[in-house]
Amino acid sequence: ACAFPSQNSGTSTGIGLESTVSMDHIPAVASVMTPFPYSIDVANSLRHARGLMVEHEIRHLPVLHGQTLVGVLSDRDIKRALDPEVGLPPRDELFVRDAYVSEPYAVDASTALDVVLEYMAAHHVGSAVVTKHGRLAGIFTATDACRVYCEHLRRLFPSRSGEEVA
Repeated sequence: ACAFPSQNSGTSTGIGLESTVSMDHIPAVASVMTPFPYSIDVANSLRHARGLMVEHEIRHLPVLHGQTLVGVLSDRDIKRALDPEVGLPPRDELFVRDAYVSEPYAVDASTALDVVLEYMAAHHVGSAVVTKHGRLAGIFTATDACRVYCEHLRRLFPSRSGEEVA
């Protein structure tokens, strides 16, 4: 199956990633994002950020300063920061502020999904931070894009009993 368990903080409305989206029109990114994503404060340690990612099986964390979105931290950013050849302080002295991307790709929840997908593909971006009224509302990742496309293909080409899927 293409559906994945919701990767949110448990404050969900009950609509997980397994929900289906009608594809008779281009949906807004809000209909396919992961709502209420885990996030991390810029002052937290990279060790704490990595722990959140491992525990919740996620690869992107929106970065906040108080309640203000200031960036995004990916597992790749952490790996790069922990590389001894980069010359950063020892891992116990590294913080989110040392590794996060300060200008994330952020979109309003009403943005059409094709606009988000086109930008992510053209700029090799792994996630879009989704906001509503200027506040963090969700995150849309390449994994979410794969899930949505898989669901769409399965609706277009339902497999028949006993038939192999090409």
